[in-house]
Parts: sequence; structure tokens; C-alpha cells
Amino acid sequence: MDLCRTLPQLTDTLGSLNDRLLFAVPKKGRLQQQTLDLLKGADIQFHRHSRLDIALCLNLPIALVFLPAADIPTFVGEGRVDLGITGRDQVAEHQAVTAGEATVAEAGVEEVLDLGFGKCRLQVQVPENGGISDPKELVGKNVVTSFVGLSAAYFSKLEGQEGINAELMVNGDSLEVSGRLKTKIKYVGGSVEAACALGVADGIVDLVESGETMKAAGLKAIATVVESTAVLIKSKHPSNADLVSLITSRIRGVITAQKYVLCQYNVPRSILEAATKVTPGRRAPTINALEEPGWVAVSSMVLKKDIAVVMDKLEEVGATDILVLDIANSRTG
Repeated sequence: MDLCRTLPQLTDTLGSLNDRLLFAVPKKGRLQQQTLDLLKGADIQFHRHSRLDIALCLNLPIALVFLPAADIPTFVGEGRVDLGITGRDQVAEHQAVTAGEATVAEAGVEEVLDLGFGKCRLQVQVPENGGISDPKELVGKNVVTSFVGLSAAYFSKLEGQEGINAELMVNGDSLEVSGRLKTKIKYVGGSVEAACALGVADGIVDLVESGETMKAAGLKAIATVVESTAVLIKSKHPSNADLVSLITSRIRGVITAQKYVLCQYNVPRSILEAATKVTPGRRAPTINALEEPGWVAVSSMVLKKDIAVVMDKLEEVGATDILVLDIANSRTG
């Protein structure tokens, strides 16, 4: 599809930002708010004017480019922007769509970090009250999706024709699959879950987060195509590799801070070994002697999801004055 039609005048504008590293972020959707929170935590300061898809950072030579999440892998893969945040499902779809193209070796994207939010699954779904329970039963039938590339690859394997020449053809603003694939895969940009009820499809391939939308549409999942989460991706040849490393380090620090808390407690030196087995830390706990003879203070990073159990165990071994502190940011090895 013609991405320039989706983003009028954006290409010309990007050409005037040669002195800035271009960082693509979702302009809307399920990943946007958590992406903006992540940028704030990494101290990437910007002000986005209403209705504009580009925002200049105030404290770093970066320009944020707000794009549909589905388009970000294409812009990064072609080297039009240096960095991007999108879903792993969108990266996989981009790779599936471009797999048969004669691209230069420098093209493509590299996954830098798993960001840990936006978790979902791309799943094959069928009517709950229908007779289909195995995705192989959809071979030769109608399947509707917005992930045409991944769906074509998935059903080509089911048909025993891995590597099948299933071409993705542009038809107006949509993609269609042509070639020797028996399964009829049709592109729908939104409301994919309604396709079965409207008689357009025998099954669909769509993203599932909580599963509530799927259940409300009377559908059930029968197979998973891709497990997805938000990821930081980069071009294979970014314009400023040092700045990419700086941003990556900052974002990694924010993610680590979100996963861990700092656990502090006092313990008699005689039971220090037992206590530090409970809180080994990421590398090792920090231990300082107290003014009271025979006692030490211990500080250790603990996974936030484990902290309640860790505190219970520390009490059991004899630790006292146990405190848990949030970590605003971090740089860890």
C-alpha cells in the first residue's frame, strides 16, 4: 500500500530533519500511552502540536514521528527513520509481506529491546457454535484478517506447501493473496471480529488481548500464529549509532526500574548468609555495617512481582526493619 497517501507531505518534512535522529512512535492505539510514558521516563522531552505528526525533542537531537504502528516496521526497514516502537506482530507481518522481495542486504529491521507491555496473541478464531475446532479445517475456506502476510505463511504450512508462491497484491487500499494458496485470505482493516457473523468468513486471524472482544463476537481461538509484545526496533544503518545506544540505555533503565523494587532490611551478621540467599540481587546485595555490633544493613534489587513472598521469607529467617522502595530509573549491568 502507498504509505505516502497515509502520511501526506510527511516524506518531504522528514527530508528537512537531517540533523536529527528520527524515532517513530505509534500515533494512536493500544501501544501509544505506554510508549509516551516510556519516553517520559527516559527524559525524552517534547511537545506535540495538535494534529502534527512530528515533534522535535527539546533536550536531544531527536524528532519523534507519529505513525500507525503497522507502518513503523516499513519506515524503519527502509531506513527512512532510525528507531521505532511497535508490536512484534507488526514486525513479523512486515517481514512476511517483504519476504519475497528482492531487497538489498542493508534493508530490514533489528529488534533491540522487548519492552514488556502490549502483550497479545495473533490467533486463528472461528464461531463458538460452529463445527470447526482445528485450523486445518479452514484450508480452502474464507479467512479474513488484517495480517495477510502472516496468515498466508501460516496456511501455506497447513496446506503442506511451505515456501508457496503466495503473492500479496494491492487492490485499491487493501491487500489480497494470489498464487497457489487454496485458502482464500481476505484483507479487512478493522472490525475483523464481525466477519464471521456477517457471512464474509469461515474464520478470522486477529489479535487477542483479554479475549473479551472475541467472546462478545461469539468466537473462540483454535490456534496461535504469533505471540506479541511491544518492541524497540532500529534500522540496520541508523544515522547516529551513538545516540541510538544512548536512547536504548535510557529505555532499558526505565524498563528495569519498572520490573524491580529496592528491598532494604537489617539483619544479624550471624544469619546474613541465609538472608542474602533470599535477596541475592541482580549481581550481589549491598551490605553495610551498622553502629550496633553484630548487625548489618542490606540493600538488594528484587523483582516487583516477587516482593511479598520475599518479605515473608526475610521475616522467617530473622530480618527486621524491612523496607521496600520504588526505583524511579536505573542503569544496571
